[in-house]
Amino acid sequence: MTAPAVPAALARLRNIGVIAHIDAGKTTTTDRILYHTGRSHRLGSVDAGTTVTDWMEQERERGITIVAAAVTTHWRDCAINLIDTPGHIDFTAEVQRSLRVLDGGIVVFDGVHGVQPQSETVWRQADRYRVPRLCFVNKMDRPGADFARAVASIEARLGVKAACLQLPLGQEAEFCGVIDLLTMRALCWPTTAGGEPLAAAIPPALLAAAQAARARLIEAVAETDDALLAAYVAGVVPDAGQLRTALRRATLAKQLFPVFCGAARRDVGIQALLDGIVDYLPSPLDRDATPGIDPASGHAVSLRADDHEPPAALVFKIANDAYVGHLAYVRVYAGVLAAGMSLYNATRQQKERIGRLLRMHANHREEVAALHTGEIGAVLGLNRSYTGDSLCSAEHPILLEAIAFPEPVIRAAVEPQRAAEQENMAAALRRLTEEDPTFQLDTDPDSGQLLIAGMGELHLEVLLERVRREFGIAVRMGRPRVNYKETITRAVPAATGRCVRQTGGHGQYGHVVLALEPGARGSGIVFGRAIKGDAVPHQFIAAIEQGVRDAAQAGVLGGYAVADVAVTLAGGSSHAVDSSDLAFRTAAALAFREGLRLGEPMLLEPVVRIELLVPAEFTGAVLAQLSARRATIQEVAPRPGDVEAILGRLPLAETFGYITELRSATQGRGAFAMEFDHYAPLTR
Repeated sequence: MTAPAVPAALARLRNIGVIAHIDAGKTTTTDRILYHTGRSHRLGSVDAGTTVTDWMEQERERGITIVAAAVTTHWRDCAINLIDTPGHIDFTAEVQRSLRVLDGGIVVFDGVHGVQPQSETVWRQADRYRVPRLCFVNKMDRPGADFARAVASIEARLGVKAACLQLPLGQEAEFCGVIDLLTMRALCWPTTAGGEPLAAAIPPALLAAAQAARARLIEAVAETDDALLAAYVAGVVPDAGQLRTALRRATLAKQLFPVFCGAARRDVGIQALLDGIVDYLPSPLDRDATPGIDPASGHAVSLRADDHEPPAALVFKIANDAYVGHLAYVRVYAGVLAAGMSLYNATRQQKERIGRLLRMHANHREEVAALHTGEIGAVLGLNRSYTGDSLCSAEHPILLEAIAFPEPVIRAAVEPQRAAEQENMAAALRRLTEEDPTFQLDTDPDSGQLLIAGMGELHLEVLLERVRREFGIAVRMGRPRVNYKETITRAVPAATGRCVRQTGGHGQYGHVVLALEPGARGSGIVFGRAIKGDAVPHQFIAAIEQGVRDAAQAGVLGGYAVADVAVTLAGGSSHAVDSSDLAFRTAAALAFREGLRLGEPMLLEPVVRIELLVPAEFTGAVLAQLSARRATIQEVAPRPGDVEAILGRLPLAETFGYITELRSATQGRGAFAMEFDHYAPLTR
C-alpha cells in the first residue's frame, strides 16, 4: 500500500530556539523577530520590561530571562515555533529541555566578546541533541565590536567551521547594515528602528574584501558538496540558489554553521536572519527518524514524522498555572493529539486523558482542537505526567530519549517567617520541584529543617520569590552551602552485607558481597556483576542494584551523595524460602556502606569555570584575590577597550560573596561569569 503523502505544512515548519550567554541579546533578538513577523506590533525593550517573551514580573524587574517562553509566528511561507531561553547558568535546565525538543537553533554572540563561557555550554548542549544552528553576531554597533574576531573565536573555541554569509557595513557607531555575500549587494537599514532594509551596490572601498569573503564562502560550501566542487574546480562559479541549496545540506549535516551579523537593539539585520531560518534550518522532515525503545521488548524502534502514524509525544516542561492548573508542554513526534484522546504514559505505565490543547504565545494561550506532528503545544489534564515522560498510544508504546539535567550544586535551609505556614510552604516548594528538575527538596535528618538545592544562589532566590508572589508565603533562607559529594580513594575487593531476620513465619535472608573501585570523574555510580553460578538468583540482581543506588544517596563522611564509584556484585548467597527483594536490597545497602568505610572516603567539591573582564590596571589585584580563593588561572587575554579577560577555574565554595570583593577591587567596573565544570577532590 502506498504511504500517505506527508502534509506540505510539515516541510514549512521550523521549531527553533534562541540560545546564548547571558546579556548577548537573545530576548531582544527574539522580540525583533516577533515584530517583523507580525506577532507583536511594537519594539520592546529588556530594560523597560516590555519584551514579549520576558513576561514574568521577576524577569522584567531583573532584566534577565528566567523561564523559556514559546511563541508561534510566521515568515514567508513557514510557521516558526520560537523558544527564547535563559542565558544565566542557574537556569540551564530551561535550555536543556528546550533543545531536546527543537529542530534548530540560533546562537547569539556578543560582537565585542565573541564566545563567552555560557556560549560554550549551550553549544555543547545543542551538540548533545544534534541540533543544527545558525550564528548571529549581535551588538555590532557597540564600541570594540569586531566581526572577524568574533567569528575566529567561534571556530577556535567551539571547534567548528563557520560560513560567513555577511560582512558588516560600517563599524561600531557607524554600523548601518550588512553586505550579503550570496547576492553581492549591500543592505542598509534606516536609522529609525522598525524599517525595512534598502538594497544598494557594495561601496567600492569594501568591494575587494567582499569578493575575497565570497570566494572563501564558496570554497567552504564546495568542500561539502562533490558536484559543486567539481563545477567550481572547472571554473563554473555557482549562483546564489546553488549555494543556498548546498549550504542548507551542509548546515543540516552540521558540517557548516552559517554566520549572520546585526544589532538587534537598533533593529539591524533581523529580516536577513529570518530568511536564514527558513533557508537553512530544518523542518521536522529534515531530522533523522526519532529513536525510541519498545518498553515490552527493550528493542530499539524509531518514529517517522507523519500525522498518519500512532501518536507519540514527549513532555518537556511542566507549569502550574494559577488559572488552568497542571500544564504539560509537549513536542509531538508522530501522529496527532486531539482533545479528549486517551494516551499511555510509557514512562510511568499509566493511562492519561487529554483535556484541552493549547498553543502558547509566551503567557498567552490559544485553544486548538489538535496538535499535529512536529508541533509544540501544551496539554491540560495530564495530571500524572512530568518532565521527560513519553506519551503514546497504548497499542504502540514507545519510550523516547529522556532529558538529562545537571545535579544541583548548592543547598540551603528554609523556613517560613510564620511558623503556622510550614505545611503550606512545603506544599508550594513541592509544586516548584515538579516544574524544575534542577530544584530539589529534602529534609535534614538531624534538625528536621527543609533543605532546598539548586544550581546557584540566584536560582534559589528566584524560586523563593515565586513562593512569596504566587503562594503568598514569605520564606527565610539560610546561608547557601555547597553540595559536596563523596567518593572512595582505594579499591575494596570484598565488602559484605547480610540481612538475616527470623520471625514466626517466613524470615528475611540476603547475603551480598560487593567489590568497589574508584571510578572516573563524572561517571557516577556504575554497577556491574562478576558473580558465577546461581549463588544469587537472577531475579534479585535488580533489587541489589537498587539497594546500592539507595545507599549512594548518603555517604559516610557528611551524608553527601556518593559519586564516581564502580560497584561489582562479586558474591553472595540466598535461601530457598526466606530470600526476597527487600532482603537483598537491604543487604546490598549494608555492603555498599561498609565498602565506603573501607575505601578511605573523601569529599569532592564542585568547581566552576570562570571568566572575568577587568580593566587592565586592576588585573594584578584581581589575580591576587583569585589566588587567595584557590583559583587556577588558565589565561589572561587582552580585550578591546584596555580590558583583560581572566579565564580559569574556581571552587564553587569560593564564589560566595566574591562579586562584592571584585567590584571593590575594580571600582565597580569588573564583570564576573561562571558555569559549573566538574567535581574535584576537596583540597583544603
